[in-house]
Amino acid sequence: MSGGGGAVGGVLGAGSSYQRFVHSALEQTRLRTALTPHPSQEKFNFIKPNDDTTVLKALSFSAPKIRLLRSLTVEKKNSVQVLDFAAFSEPEYDLPIFCANAFTTPAQSIVVLDLNPLYDITVDNDYKDKYYRNLMPLVQKYSELLPWGGKITSESLRFFSPIVIWTIFEPTENNHHVLYSALTDYYKVWLELTDEAIEENDRAKIVRNGEAQHRYLTWRNEKDPGYPLLKKLIGETQAKDLVSGFLFEGVNSLGSKSFLDYFPEYARDDGTVNKKRSMVGKSFEARPWDATGRFIGSDDAG
Repeated sequence: MSGGGGAVGGVLGAGSSYQRFVHSALEQTRLRTALTPHPSQEKFNFIKPNDDTTVLKALSFSAPKIRLLRSLTVEKKNSVQVLDFAAFSEPEYDLPIFCANAFTTPAQSIVVLDLNPLYDITVDNDYKDKYYRNLMPLVQKYSELLPWGGKITSESLRFFSPIVIWTIFEPTENNHHVLYSALTDYYKVWLELTDEAIEENDRAKIVRNGEAQHRYLTWRNEKDPGYPLLKKLIGETQAKDLVSGFLFEGVNSLGSKSFLDYFPEYARDDGTVNKKRSMVGKSFEARPWDATGRFIGSDDAG
């Protein structure tokens, strides 16, 4: 997870690789473009947990094609370590969102790594072909080393791509070495896609891209699984501020629609949001895409 470095063995040894990835990713980005500190970094970089055994570090940047590149790492000594790293393009580009989330305890590591699509690729074949057709070997490279993590609901699946890595494994040094390799490869691909991206001039498409990103941010802001941990570490007010103002910055500025505007199926009778994490929907015990990226989940979902 975050910040420690130097520690070996157990959860700290695994965690140091997360911070190592952050440094490597920023170095790789700087080789390709000029990073500028994002305004959210100044506000959140020095946020202090209420626990002396925990280190929390928040970094955020922007670049000519990148609206937000941000990283949050958490290390609680001999306990929990977290990586939350994401990169969002400017709305002039319809690039997928780079997303790397890892949660490690001494017993297990839970990881989601993906290039989240802006659009529903179960119906938008043009978008799927544009970004994922040539990336399927990437997931094939890691699917055996980092196998599917078990049952996942269609609720969680709605923003995943065919190359998503969703896995749970024992936090050994070897397993984290494989994970570091996957993180690096996936981020390199995202940087290459960004390099190749051509600016959109059609105003309607730019607005559509912005709304698609806002829809994603609105979902993640409402459903962030790390919020309970952040609430425990820094208090409810600061945790809410960190989630909406840093992790999913743009949720209050890229658009004006609410969570229920995008996802009305979560409305309760009193107009509030149903907080249940798993709503009605199919669940998937195995990877619901074939080797070509075609969605096959409807054939075997439970």
